[in-house]
Amino acid sequence: MITEKAEKLSTKRNQYTFIVSRDVNKIEVSKAVEKMYNVSVESVNTLMMPGKAKSRNSRNAVIKGRKPSYKKAMVTLKAGDEINIFGE
Repeated sequence: MITEKAEKLSTKRNQYTFIVSRDVNKIEVSKAVEKMYNVSVESVNTLMMPGKAKSRNSRNAVIKGRKPSYKKAMVTLKAGDEINIFGE
């Protein structure tokens, strides 16, 4: 997940944000990140982001709906490790 806040966390606290499946736990997230990026994970925090209401105007009616909820994982890496997201 690339946002301004996530970018600040990655530079200041060595913490990276990922959108993960709703049914995974912290241990599975930690193992997946370690295997995928070849880094050492110090801690994992997870949170469920609620879906938001969304409406738009059509020509003759207002269409209402919801964006789906999702699970976010914030992974803190050990000092000296980093994930190169942009492949520089």
